[in-house]
Amino acid sequence: MALRILITGASSGIGKITAEHLAKLGHKIYGTSRNPNKQKSDRIHFLALDLMDEDSIKQLVGSYFDKEDRLDVLINNAGIGISGSAEESESHQFKKVFQTNYFGVCELINAFLPHLRDQDQAKIINISSIAGYMGLPFRAHYSAAKSALIRLTESYRLELKPFPVQICHLAPGDFATNIADGREKVALDRSSPYFKNYKHSLDLMDADVDKGEDPILVAQQIEKIISRKKLAASYPVGSFLQKFAIRLKHVLPTSWFEAMLSNHYKL
Repeated sequence: MALRILITGASSGIGKITAEHLAKLGHKIYGTSRNPNKQKSDRIHFLALDLMDEDSIKQLVGSYFDKEDRLDVLINNAGIGISGSAEESESHQFKKVFQTNYFGVCELINAFLPHLRDQDQAKIINISSIAGYMGLPFRAHYSAAKSALIRLTESYRLELKPFPVQICHLAPGDFATNIADGREKVALDRSSPYFKNYKHSLDLMDADVDKGEDPILVAQQIEKIISRKKLAASYPVGSFLQKFAIRLKHVLPTSWFEAMLSNHYKL
């Protein structure tokens, strides 16, 4: 059955690949972009959205329901990364990360929920991150924002139980996308006490993305999720080691897990 699906951040990366994949399967896909007029696609219907702007969020909901009478799946994919020490990250940078990755998502879900509750069924998929399960060095604010999104999803699941709306989160690891290009970055400064460790960690982050898996795996997992009758709370997607790290975080003593991360990042 063809579904009507809205994917935020569908102009690049995982969002674009997922939108194209689901469109090929016959679903009607709406994607969002801050500049929808610049997007060229025969399969994806683009709408304007800026998660930094509450009015833009409200306008998106109106624009969508001007065209459709229901929404089967909402995929909150739009997001932004950040790198730098927690101390040296500027407030405008980490506020932007939280507005895009958390507050804006919450505002968008809340704007759609009155419509979704009146349907016979609907699904919401929040794209979190394996980084949200642990505090990663020099990605503190990204880990924190994605962790907040995971906890938000868990709370929504309980609150939405009386209604025909299911919600889950999908947590990708490192995938070969252009996410590094749009990442907020604290500039490398040789006078910084963090310079050596930050430079090494930044090089490692970029290498991990470059060597990341094919993002079509995320799209295929989303394909499976939208076909399920009952959604699990979380769906980690990534390499074996990245998914295994989530389990280790829960079973290892904190000092052991921190030592493992320190060794990986050469801290």
